[in-house]
Amino acid sequence: MAVIPVDIAGRPYEVRVGTGLLDQLVPLAKGKLRKRAVPIVTDSNVHRIWGERVEAALRDNGHEPQWRILPPGESTKSWQELAATIDWLLALEVERGDHIIALGGGVIGDLTGFAASILKRGCHFIQVPTTLLAQVDSSVGGKTAINTPAGKNLVGAFHQPALVIADLAVLKTLPERELQAGYAEVVKYGLIDDADFFDWCTRNGAAMLSGDAALREYAVAHSVAAKARIVAEDERETTGRRALLNLGHTFGHALEAETGFSSELLHGEAVAIGMVLAARYSARRGQMDQASADRVADHFAQVGMRARLAHLKLSCSGGDLVTHMLHDKKMDAGTLPFLLLKGIGHTYLDRDVPLDDLANFLDGEL
Repeated sequence: MAVIPVDIAGRPYEVRVGTGLLDQLVPLAKGKLRKRAVPIVTDSNVHRIWGERVEAALRDNGHEPQWRILPPGESTKSWQELAATIDWLLALEVERGDHIIALGGGVIGDLTGFAASILKRGCHFIQVPTTLLAQVDSSVGGKTAINTPAGKNLVGAFHQPALVIADLAVLKTLPERELQAGYAEVVKYGLIDDADFFDWCTRNGAAMLSGDAALREYAVAHSVAAKARIVAEDERETTGRRALLNLGHTFGHALEAETGFSSELLHGEAVAIGMVLAARYSARRGQMDQASADRVADHFAQVGMRARLAHLKLSCSGGDLVTHMLHDKKMDAGTLPFLLLKGIGHTYLDRDVPLDDLANFLDGEL
């Protein structure tokens, strides 16, 4: 088991990565499960596959699971489900010192974390991520949120988990498309500031996705360590360092909005195309050589992912996508910062991107 510390001032915690960790849930969470009853928020897909395993792990150690089973999908990150989850936790008489378990992907982690952040002005929660994307990204760092009609993740809070338990065994049951979507966030860490890790991905990504256990543990542990380092430097995106983790997301969120936040385009798939667009736009502006930009797209294509905006066959204009971007939560004083690249492993924040030029670029990509 790999143990990665997340050194947040005043609220440090660990991310534990290994195989078979669901069975060790109680000893891994030693001291955190204070009562016999343990509240667990999950979705119906995860509960169907892993519910009995988690229930046995708790009951064998003297605990009684209390389940809240939600529908899968982005629509669950809503005001309605947040309110209902808060009411459920209050009915269970959850106290500020208790720990709620979030068992699922990014949707469950975001919703549960946000509920924990506002319940009785803040109680604890444990992330047990069950997707590759959640294991390498959303379960670490304390960003929690719900979606609104105005856009994705526009209502939320920074609220760090008390512990993250990433069991690699759960990845064996993920559909190939979900694995690929999570892999986009793995590649992101190479593109941000680690060209050697991007090279590792080009050599090992396909085998990792195919199920090589050692490669999976390395990919998850390395990604978590990269995120932990950045989050420790800039927990709330005040210096700009943590903003680098949003590479591909401004483009990606616009694509998700255009496709209705539906299964037509998964979050990780949108981020992958978003990173390709960031690379290609950087090359258009002369900040990155075209061969490197093409290399980003080629790698995603090589592992079976849609790598170009044209592959989505959208019936919109570049201007329509830019309009979606103007609802981005990263808007600052009327301007929208963009993450662009000066090369693979050299991401930077650009606050001077002309939106009319961006719209013209996107028209050419569509």
